[in-house]
Amino acid sequence: MAAQDQALQTKYYVTKILNTETDSKCRLCQQFDEIIYHIISACPILAKEQYIKRHDSVCAQLHFNICKETGVQLDKKHWYEHVLISGETSQGGKVTVLWNQQIQTDRTIPNNKPDIIIRDNEKVTCMLINVAISGDRRKPRRFYNIKILQLK
Repeated sequence: MAAQDQALQTKYYVTKILNTETDSKCRLCQQFDEIIYHIISACPILAKEQYIKRHDSVCAQLHFNICKETGVQLDKKHWYEHVLISGETSQGGKVTVLWNQQIQTDRTIPNNKPDIIIRDNEKVTCMLINVAISGDRRKPRRFYNIKILQLK
C-alpha cells in the first residue's frame, strides 16, 4: 500500500514530502529522482542486469508451468530450480516448447524472438508468448501479441 501511495522512504520522499535538505537523486544512477517507478523500472544502472533477471525469472516460472501442463519431462521439482532449455518436447512429441528462439520468416521482421513458443505438432500451430513486466513504462525491446499461426 505504501508503494502505491509513493510513501516508501525513497530519497525523493524524504526530500520532498518530509522536507529535509537532502538530494532527491537516485543513489545508484545519480541522474533522476529516486521515486518508486524509477527504482522498479527506469533506473539505467538496474536496467543493465536486474530488470533482465526479473524478466527471465518470470519467464522461467511460465516456461516451467507450460512444460508441466503439456507433459514435457522436467528434471526439477520447483520452477526456481528450472533451467530454461529450448526445444523441450512432450512425451509422444505432441507439443514442443521453445525458449527465446528466433522465428524463421519469409520476410525480415525486426526483433522476431518471442520469449516462449508453444508448437502443437498435431494441429500444426504455434502460440507466441512475449512477457512484459507490469509497471515497466519504457518501450519494450520487442512486442508480440499472442497469436495462433498456421505452420507451413
